[in-house]
Amino acid sequence: MGGVSGYAAIHSRIRVMYSTLLTPEDGASLRDAADLQTLVTLLKDTPYGPYLTGVEDKDLTAKWAIHQVKHRLADVYLTIIHSVPAYTRSLVIQLFRHFEIDNLKAILRGIVTNSPWEQVRDILFPMGSLSVLPAQQMLETGNIQAAIALLSSTPYYDTLTHALKRYSEEQSLFPLEVALDLSYWQKLWAKVNQLPGRDRAEAMRIVGPLVDITNLMWAIRYRVYYHLSEEEIINYTLPFGYRLRDEDIRTIAAGGDLVRVLDRLYPGLSDTETLLEEPERGLPKLELQIQRRLRQQLKEVFTSYPFQIGLPLAFALLIELEVQDLTVLIEAKSAQMPVERFTPYLLMSTNADDRVSA
Repeated sequence: MGGVSGYAAIHSRIRVMYSTLLTPEDGASLRDAADLQTLVTLLKDTPYGPYLTGVEDKDLTAKWAIHQVKHRLADVYLTIIHSVPAYTRSLVIQLFRHFEIDNLKAILRGIVTNSPWEQVRDILFPMGSLSVLPAQQMLETGNIQAAIALLSSTPYYDTLTHALKRYSEEQSLFPLEVALDLSYWQKLWAKVNQLPGRDRAEAMRIVGPLVDITNLMWAIRYRVYYHLSEEEIINYTLPFGYRLRDEDIRTIAAGGDLVRVLDRLYPGLSDTETLLEEPERGLPKLELQIQRRLRQQLKEVFTSYPFQIGLPLAFALLIELEVQDLTVLIEAKSAQMPVERFTPYLLMSTNADDRVSA
């Protein structure tokens, strides 16, 4: 059931979990930590603490710390999945599966590069009981076609099988990875549209901007980095969106005015023309600006009508963005990077006047 009765229990739980998001004060302390060991010590006083125990200081690595904070993200998702009303569960599971898509890509790349299982295992996202990938078996086949054959009972088999012809012709994983991405977002979009009434509208309010950001950055990267043809860009992007229109994708694909598209979608972005002049450095910064807007939109969901699927979806994505920040911090502290070099890549506020409120 939906409405107040269906969401009462998870509403209370999400409100409590929301209050545990890292504060601007936390962000400032983590940003200013002297090194990786100090950063991890500070994180032990946060909800990430239970995931960061059991390792000696001499054995502490950035890879281990990143993997551990991702365990908390996985646990948050699993909690939400088991708590939402049954008719919304498949949507949340599908949202969560983008981590499994990343795992699948990592396994396929590991096969191509002949990487050992221990190396690949350490970079896989901890999907827990929801994983459907026979990951080690796939890797140990040493063959892309044989690995895909092991997926016959999973949601990925048909998609990858249809893309195998192009893989065989080009000997590139690109067709397989694009097929996985497109299939993932198409299924997510369909599940949003299958929801009734208010839940559909609120889920679209969350998933819609996420689809737009993804599709927009695909189109720009295909044009700027890979110099794909107009037809290829259109074929490798999604034919739907929230505010991003088909004509926007076609404008980008045809070499049209990127700044005009960005200004319509995200009025007030800083230095878009300058950032696009040096896309290798500029596009990541542009994407971060858009992600900061998304983060603010997700926080605003908590001021709206509470008994709907938007709250758990928004919280899951807020935790994802928090873990993205923690990944930047962990890698920066491990590399002893100066604060001024990595701070521009953080989404979180380190301003004490910008406190999170439930």
